Amino acid sequence: MKRRNFIHYAGAAAITASATGFLNSCSPDTELKTGEILHTVIFDLKHPVGSPEANQFMADAHKILTTVPGVRNFQAYRQCSPKNDYQYGFLMTFNNQTEFDAYTAHPDHSKFVTERWDTEVSRFQESDFVKM
Repeated sequence: MKRRNFIHYAGAAAITASATGFLNSCSPDTELKTGEILHTVIFDLKHPVGSPEANQFMADAHKILTTVPGVRNFQAYRQCSPKNDYQYGFLMTFNNQTEFDAYTAHPDHSKFVTERWDTEVSRFQESDFVKM
Protein backbone atom coordinates (compact mmCIF):
# COMPACT_ATOMS: atom_id res chain seq x y z
CA MET A 1 0.00 0.00 0.00
CA LYS A 2 2.81 2.44 0.85
CA ARG A 3 4.44 1.73 -2.51
CA ARG A 4 1.15 2.42 -4.31
CA ASN A 5 0.81 5.78 -2.51
CA PHE A 6 4.40 6.66 -3.39
CA ILE A 7 3.77 5.92 -7.06
CA HIS A 8 0.53 7.93 -6.98
CA TYR A 9 2.18 10.96 -5.36
CA ALA A 10 5.30 10.71 -7.51
CA GLY A 11 3.13 10.70 -10.63
CA ALA A 12 1.18 13.73 -9.39
CA ALA A 13 4.42 15.54 -8.61
CA ALA A 14 5.76 14.82 -12.10
CA ILE A 15 2.57 16.14 -13.72
CA THR A 16 2.66 19.26 -11.55
CA ALA A 17 6.30 19.91 -12.41
CA SER A 18 5.58 19.47 -16.10
CA ALA A 19 2.58 21.80 -16.01
CA THR A 20 4.56 24.38 -14.05
CA GLY A 21 7.30 24.30 -16.66
CA PHE A 22 4.73 24.75 -19.41
CA LEU A 23 3.03 27.63 -17.66
CA ASN A 24 6.34 29.32 -17.00
CA SER A 25 7.16 29.05 -20.70
CA CYS A 26 3.93 30.95 -21.41
CA SER A 27 4.91 33.85 -19.18
CA PRO A 28 4.40 37.43 -20.37
CA ASP A 29 8.09 37.53 -21.35
CA THR A 30 7.24 35.31 -24.32
CA GLU A 31 4.47 37.56 -25.65
CA LEU A 32 4.96 39.38 -28.91
CA LYS A 33 6.29 42.87 -28.60
CA THR A 34 5.07 45.72 -30.78
CA GLY A 35 6.43 45.29 -34.29
CA GLU A 36 7.25 41.60 -33.93
CA ILE A 37 5.60 39.05 -36.22
CA LEU A 38 4.38 35.58 -35.34
CA HIS A 39 4.49 33.51 -38.52
CA THR A 40 2.40 30.33 -38.41
CA VAL A 41 1.66 27.65 -40.94
CA ILE A 42 -0.42 24.51 -40.54
CA PHE A 43 -0.09 21.82 -43.15
CA ASP A 44 -0.50 18.25 -44.32
CA LEU A 45 2.27 16.14 -45.76
CA LYS A 46 1.84 13.64 -48.57
CA HIS A 47 3.60 11.15 -46.27
CA PRO A 48 1.71 9.24 -43.56
CA VAL A 49 1.89 10.82 -40.10
CA GLY A 50 4.83 9.42 -38.17
CA SER A 51 6.42 7.81 -41.21
CA PRO A 52 10.19 8.00 -41.70
CA GLU A 53 9.59 10.41 -44.61
CA ALA A 54 7.41 12.70 -42.50
CA ASN A 55 9.91 12.65 -39.65
CA GLN A 56 12.73 13.44 -42.07
CA PHE A 57 10.78 16.35 -43.55
CA MET A 58 10.21 17.82 -40.09
CA ALA A 59 13.86 17.34 -39.09
CA ASP A 60 15.09 18.90 -42.33
CA ALA A 61 12.69 21.84 -41.99
CA HIS A 62 14.04 22.54 -38.51
CA LYS A 63 17.65 22.20 -39.64
CA ILE A 64 17.24 24.45 -42.68
CA LEU A 65 14.77 27.09 -41.53
CA THR A 66 16.41 27.79 -38.17
CA THR A 67 19.63 28.81 -39.94
CA VAL A 68 17.90 31.58 -41.91
CA PRO A 69 18.76 34.94 -40.31
CA GLY A 70 15.92 36.52 -38.37
CA VAL A 71 14.11 33.29 -37.43
CA ARG A 72 13.46 33.18 -33.69
CA ASN A 73 11.67 30.61 -31.56
CA PHE A 74 11.08 28.11 -34.38
CA GLN A 75 8.71 25.40 -33.17
CA ALA A 76 7.27 22.40 -34.97
CA TYR A 77 4.19 20.51 -33.84
CA ARG A 78 1.96 17.58 -34.72
CA GLN A 79 -1.76 18.34 -34.56
CA CYS A 80 -3.72 16.56 -31.82
CA SER A 81 -7.08 18.32 -31.82
CA PRO A 82 -10.18 16.82 -33.43
CA LYS A 83 -11.25 20.42 -34.18
CA ASN A 84 -8.56 20.83 -36.82
CA ASP A 85 -7.72 18.29 -39.49
CA TYR A 86 -4.29 19.61 -40.47
CA GLN A 87 -1.45 17.29 -39.44
CA TYR A 88 1.43 19.62 -38.52
CA GLY A 89 2.30 23.18 -37.65
CA PHE A 90 5.28 25.53 -37.61
CA LEU A 91 5.52 28.70 -35.57
CA MET A 92 8.33 31.23 -35.57
CA THR A 93 8.80 34.85 -34.65
CA PHE A 94 10.59 37.74 -36.31
CA ASN A 95 11.68 41.03 -34.79
CA ASN A 96 9.99 43.07 -37.51
CA GLN A 97 8.57 43.12 -41.02
CA THR A 98 11.99 43.70 -42.58
CA GLU A 99 13.36 40.47 -41.05
CA PHE A 100 10.24 38.55 -42.08
CA ASP A 101 10.55 39.81 -45.66
CA ALA A 102 14.24 38.89 -45.71
CA TYR A 103 13.36 35.37 -44.48
CA THR A 104 10.76 34.96 -47.21
CA ALA A 105 13.28 36.00 -49.88
CA HIS A 106 16.28 34.16 -48.40
CA PRO A 107 17.84 31.58 -50.80
CA ASP A 108 17.73 28.77 -48.20
CA HIS A 109 14.03 29.38 -47.54
CA SER A 110 13.30 29.60 -51.27
CA LYS A 111 15.22 26.39 -51.94
CA PHE A 112 13.38 24.58 -49.13
CA VAL A 113 10.04 25.73 -50.55
CA THR A 114 10.91 24.68 -54.09
CA GLU A 115 12.61 21.37 -53.34
CA ARG A 116 10.69 20.13 -50.31
CA TRP A 117 7.56 22.14 -49.51
CA ASP A 118 6.14 22.20 -53.02
CA THR A 119 6.79 18.48 -53.51
CA GLU A 120 5.89 17.06 -50.07
CA VAL A 121 3.11 19.29 -48.68
CA SER A 122 -0.39 18.54 -49.90
CA ARG A 123 -2.14 21.58 -48.40
CA PHE A 124 -1.43 24.40 -45.96
CA GLN A 125 -2.75 27.55 -44.33
CA GLU A 126 -0.47 30.45 -43.38
CA SER A 127 -1.28 33.15 -40.85
CA ASP A 128 0.88 35.99 -39.60
CA PHE A 129 0.12 37.97 -36.47
CA VAL A 130 1.21 41.18 -34.78
CA LYS A 131 0.42 42.37 -31.29
CA MET A 132 -2.84 44.26 -30.92
